[in-house]
Amino acid sequence: MLQTLFFSNSLSACSNGSCQLAEPCSMASDCGSGLYCGNCPPTGNTQPICIRGQVVQPTSIMKGLPFNKYSWLVTHNSFSIVNAPLLLGVQRVTFYNQEDTVTNQLMNGVRGLMLDMYDFEDDIWLCHSLHGQCFNFTAFEPALNTLKEVEAFMSKYPTEIVTIIIEDYVHTPNGLTKVFTAAGLQKYLFPVSKMPKNGEDWPTVTDMVADNHRLLVFTSIASKEADEGIAYQWRYMVENDSGDPGIVQGTCPHRPESEPLNTRKASLFFQNYFPTYPVQDEACKEHSVGLYEMVGACYKASAGMMPNFLGVNFYMRSNGGGAFDVVDRMNGQSLCGCSTISACQAGEPVGSCKNTTSANKSPSAAANGHGSFDGYVQLSGTSSPAHFMNIIIFNLIYFSIVTDQVSFCQDSFMVQVVRCRWNWKSYSSVSLVG
Repeated sequence: MLQTLFFSNSLSACSNGSCQLAEPCSMASDCGSGLYCGNCPPTGNTQPICIRGQVVQPTSIMKGLPFNKYSWLVTHNSFSIVNAPLLLGVQRVTFYNQEDTVTNQLMNGVRGLMLDMYDFEDDIWLCHSLHGQCFNFTAFEPALNTLKEVEAFMSKYPTEIVTIIIEDYVHTPNGLTKVFTAAGLQKYLFPVSKMPKNGEDWPTVTDMVADNHRLLVFTSIASKEADEGIAYQWRYMVENDSGDPGIVQGTCPHRPESEPLNTRKASLFFQNYFPTYPVQDEACKEHSVGLYEMVGACYKASAGMMPNFLGVNFYMRSNGGGAFDVVDRMNGQSLCGCSTISACQAGEPVGSCKNTTSANKSPSAAANGHGSFDGYVQLSGTSSPAHFMNIIIFNLIYFSIVTDQVSFCQDSFMVQVVRCRWNWKSYSSVSLVG
């Protein structure tokens, strides 16, 4: 069974927007603001309940602190969206990581986007691909399209700060500069020259907004810091390992490119929390069982540094509070010493916490009407059989490369996907990207 929306299969005592978090519901309109009606069969919860679908922005409660004091929700492969349009007219054969548009992710409180950028079709595209090369069956859309969504959001909300992490396969000279300029985002870019390089605090969010330096962009290619003024990611942040190694309970190994997590050379900490192979239907369990414990393991591994970014797949899926609740708890602990950000009291000593029962409130109620947005909190639905077939095909392609086959052709399983002949013999090794 899949986590989905329920409209008539259950009776609930509340209705018309009065149902709060974890209360039974029978249709989407039963739940309060920032909640949706769904379930999570992998955890044994087949009864539909109201589930969180939005973040409480920490800056709406604890204002004016250095940027690196806050924790932010990030979507892994933000562009890799189930049922995204096939712009090239070819069936897509790759993995998916999210369910709604980047605009909606931002409206639901996501403040970090992980984007894989490639040279493709004489342009820069977002692709979820193999061995650093984009194909028509792994491509999603020109990067400009997504970046324009970011610009529209930042223009509409002039106090919001967004971070973009680029897995970078762009080799066109000044390619990133050109696409960010075309999207109208250069005016928001935080200058590399002002980024702290030895573990110092970042400027306050108040100063960043006043200077309009509200967009942080990081690349995985070190040379682009000098060539294009785009910050090299691991010069400014530490990061745990991604994929399956990053979700082993009780451990938090650092990514090979990153300094050890307990270094103090960088003042930002990025925590990955998603499996190597994303499974849409299991995400609700991933975000309900073990996520907060993994944050604790990474906090311990970093010698007491709370992650600033938490990257997840299918960010809205959970059995109740999910990633949203975990980020609230991270901010509560680090900003005011409370169990959740909603219990913090600005101007009061650390540990002076409100007596709040946020577990029974919608996000907007927990924030007293502030700090939440009006994104669409419904899920896109369930993975189609074609999506699962795509995973099979993608793994066959991957297997063909790993075993050093000269060529692999896939005409069709359920639809004609692509006719091809690829020579992979020039590659001595292969990696699954993103």
